[in-house]
Amino acid sequence: MRLVKLGVCSVNTTVGAHRSNVDRAIGFAEKLAAEQVTVAAFQEQLIGGYPVEDLVQWQGFVERQWSELLRFASATAHLPTVFVVGVTVALEGLRYNCAAVVAGGRIHGLVPKEKLPTYSVFYEGRTLARGYAGMNERHRGVPMGDLLFRFDFGVLAAEVCEDLWSADGPIRRRSYSGAELVVNLSASPYRVGFTQSRLELIATRAADHQCTLVYSNAVGANDGLIFDGGGYVNQNGRYLLEAPRFVEGFSTVTVDLDRSTRQRAENTTWRDDCERWLKHHPRVPIIDVTGFTSRRDGLRYPVPAHRSFFLPPDRPPANPRAEFCEEILDALALGVGDYFEKTGAFKKFGIALSGGRDSLLTLLVVHRYAKRVRPDDPGSLIDAFYMPSRYSSPQTRAAAELIAKELGVHLTIVSIDEAFEREREAALKMLGPGATITPITEQNIQARLRAQRMWNWSNSANGLFVQTGNMSEKAVGYTTVGGDLMGAVAVIANVPKTVVMYLLDYLAETTGYQGIQAVLQKPPGPELAFDQVGEEELMPFPVLDGCFYLFAAEKLLPDEVLAAMRELFPEIPEATMRGYVQKFVRLFVQSIYKWVQSPLSLHIWNLDLERERALQLPVVTRPDWRN
Repeated sequence: MRLVKLGVCSVNTTVGAHRSNVDRAIGFAEKLAAEQVTVAAFQEQLIGGYPVEDLVQWQGFVERQWSELLRFASATAHLPTVFVVGVTVALEGLRYNCAAVVAGGRIHGLVPKEKLPTYSVFYEGRTLARGYAGMNERHRGVPMGDLLFRFDFGVLAAEVCEDLWSADGPIRRRSYSGAELVVNLSASPYRVGFTQSRLELIATRAADHQCTLVYSNAVGANDGLIFDGGGYVNQNGRYLLEAPRFVEGFSTVTVDLDRSTRQRAENTTWRDDCERWLKHHPRVPIIDVTGFTSRRDGLRYPVPAHRSFFLPPDRPPANPRAEFCEEILDALALGVGDYFEKTGAFKKFGIALSGGRDSLLTLLVVHRYAKRVRPDDPGSLIDAFYMPSRYSSPQTRAAAELIAKELGVHLTIVSIDEAFEREREAALKMLGPGATITPITEQNIQARLRAQRMWNWSNSANGLFVQTGNMSEKAVGYTTVGGDLMGAVAVIANVPKTVVMYLLDYLAETTGYQGIQAVLQKPPGPELAFDQVGEEELMPFPVLDGCFYLFAAEKLLPDEVLAAMRELFPEIPEATMRGYVQKFVRLFVQSIYKWVQSPLSLHIWNLDLERERALQLPVVTRPDWRN
């Protein structure tokens, strides 16, 4: 047996908070060592935080990371643990995203990231340089490049995030060159349904390369990106550890590295592939680490908790609905909570409640965060406002009052009717004699009055004005620039309307709040005109979301969208569906100018509406190509 204890640690870092990020890491390093961990994996960009974007172009931002890495090495010098830490370094004018191998007070090597993503929410290829096979440099006397590290327990390889996602990544040549333990440092943002892809990928890589793979992911949120944390240890395709997600901390497992060695000897396909590769490629050089001794004498062979190597453990049956909803709610609460805490600019949250679904879900997400940080009085962290006009119904007012009471949130009711009349008259004067105010203008006046009052409250109360709109309505411009589109951070701006309603149904069942039921009893609508119903003015929300997915995510042409929508909704007449598709495409393209002006939003899908992130579309465009 060759036992090692492996630890994966997720630290909730803040971009640019070099010292406090390292302080947190040192604290966890002490705890990991106290549990006799042999190798501990922190996350990508641990020291500077992630994503750094163009901050990496500031030399001081990069230089300070090196001094903090040295401080980490010094502070952990007495610990018998190998740490793999994410850091940015500058070499000859180029910036590299590296994994640093630290043990016994020394930085033994730096391994640069090779695969730099420039898609979806990532921009690394724009600012960073790539590592490459055979890279052999030195940074301030420290080896830097395509390296392996031999310790007294075995041979270790380090890599960074996207390197794992390519079949042509460095794990192949490093495993064939002798790496038994591969440590991947990641800052992989949360996306709905993405966990299973991660699990399958890690298992595939570990099985393909007959190695023990340690994966550690960042946790927390910076700007609109949410990192779900968690970590995994997979040995030769078999999972040995799955760490909790959405929480800062670490998990450990003891592994027998001889098992990987034995399986390499038994797997003739792997041996043949390895021999063939070595005939035509040089081995990755191995650094022999001296002057450091791990502490493994107290480790015991890992046995199943249910005391059987053949029988599966008892697990409660999975509840896909609960998993789906709880994961999204946890992600959004983490995202808005970290934005609130890390900016350091706000004392409380402010939410304009309409008595409708979107503002209700936003309130529940913020309250979920508040319950974590103020469990005895979460409502004290939130101010809610109901600002009725002549078009507001008694039902929505009653629903807003009821949910605020159930959550213990202070609700202030301030009518906008008087101000609405003043603004209406002012608009008429500006238009000149004989002009009339359009119905849409009357609606927008109300929305803008509410936003203006929320900004006034925010300025005086140091409050975080939370925007409450959903992704579906934002996509087709069913929102008001300067009105309900406004806020400091948009919590559900990347949550489709059908998902909003699904989450509220789930929360109604699991929380028992009568205020949710009160909101759900009335058809969704903005109440900016009498008897206004959103689906009557747009289209059924399941249809809207279907069009949105097919056109914006799958990039289908309108006729292709129509063909798919016929299959999705065969009960809708052909002419009606054609009208829906044409209307959606027209509204979507016309509304880009609106949603590029919206506030920073939290990202939970591969498809998000934020121009600097997932879907980058020109504002000025013509429809010729769609015909």
